[in-house]
Amino acid sequence: MTDATAPSQASFSKDNIFGLPFDEQSAQLIILPVPWEVTLPHHPGTARSPEHILKASKRVHVNLIDEYEGWKRGIAMQAIDKHLLMRSDYLRKEAELYLNFLMDGGNLAENSFMQKTLQDVNKGCEEMNTWVYDQTQSLLQKGKNVVLLGGDHSTAWGYIKALSEQQGPFGILQIDAHCDLRETYVGFTHSHGSVMRKVLDHVPNVTRLVQVGARDFIEEEWLFLCEQPRRITTFFNKQLMEMQYRGQTWESICEQIIAPLPEKVYLSFDIDGLDPSVCPHTARPVPGGLQAEQVFFLLKKLIQSGRQLIGFDLTEIGYGQEEWDARAGAHILFRLCNLLLSNLYPST
Repeated sequence: MTDATAPSQASFSKDNIFGLPFDEQSAQLIILPVPWEVTLPHHPGTARSPEHILKASKRVHVNLIDEYEGWKRGIAMQAIDKHLLMRSDYLRKEAELYLNFLMDGGNLAENSFMQKTLQDVNKGCEEMNTWVYDQTQSLLQKGKNVVLLGGDHSTAWGYIKALSEQQGPFGILQIDAHCDLRETYVGFTHSHGSVMRKVLDHVPNVTRLVQVGARDFIEEEWLFLCEQPRRITTFFNKQLMEMQYRGQTWESICEQIIAPLPEKVYLSFDIDGLDPSVCPHTARPVPGGLQAEQVFFLLKKLIQSGRQLIGFDLTEIGYGQEEWDARAGAHILFRLCNLLLSNLYPST
C-alpha cells in the first residue's frame, strides 16, 4: 500500500475508487457493486450506476478533507461483474414484457408464456440474492467491512442476511421515499418494492426498522407497518415537514428518529429518499424528501448517541447525460464510507 496521505489531486486511472491507492487486499472497507435492476424495467440506469460512480470519483476530485478520516484505513471497490450485468439486462427486458402484458389487461392465469416469464424473473432475482450473500459473507469472513452499491434496492437483501449472521441483532435505518413493505410487487417475489418486507419476514436478527422520508406507499404497506409497532417506526416525509413547521429543530427530530434504534445499526439508503434535485434520474423519484446534509447530520447524531454503524447500502442512483447523478453519488458514497470507518475505528 502506498502512503495514505498521498491522494490530493485528481486521480490516475490505475487508482481505485476516489483515487485512493488501495486494493482489496490492503483496504479495510470493500465496496461491492451489484449491477442489477430487473424489477425496474421502465426506468433503466441504476444497474450501471456503480460504473458511472467509479468513473466520476476519478474524473471529479472528491475532497478528502472531511470531518472524519476513516478513508485512511483503505477503501477499494471490487470489479463490476459483467455476467451479472448481462443477466440483469436480459431479465429486465423479460420483466418489461410481463409488465406491459399486465398493463394491457392480460390474464396471467390464461397465458403460460407469461407465467414462465414471471418464473424466470423470480428465479434470476433469487440467484442474484444468493450471489450477493455469498460475496458479502466471504468478505466478512476475511475481516473486511462491506458496503453494497446498487443497482436497485432489492440488491441489499443478501448483504443484510450475511451481516445478520455475523453481527447478531441490529436495527435498520432506512432512508427512502418508499416503504418497500409489499409482500410481492405485481408477482415479483424479490423486488425493489418488497425488500424490507423480505428482511423482516426472513432475517430474525433485524430487531427494528426505522424508516425516514417515506412519501409513496400503498394500503398493504400501511396496514403491515401498523401491525408491527414494536418492530417498525416510520417517519413520513409529511410528518417530518410538519414537525419542522411547528418549530422543532432538525436536531430534536433526529433524536426522536434515533431513539427506537438498538446499539448496532445498518443504514439502507435508497437515494430517492432525498429531494429529486440531488439525483434527478433515480429510478422512482417522488416530490419532497430530505437534503443530503440532513442525512449526514442524522448519522452524526446517531454516532454521538453511542450507537455503532455496522454497514450500509446505497442504491437506485440513476444516470443522465450530464453525469450529475454519478457525481452526487460519488460524493455521498465517499462521505458515508468515511463516516462508517471512523465510527468502527475511532482511533483513525
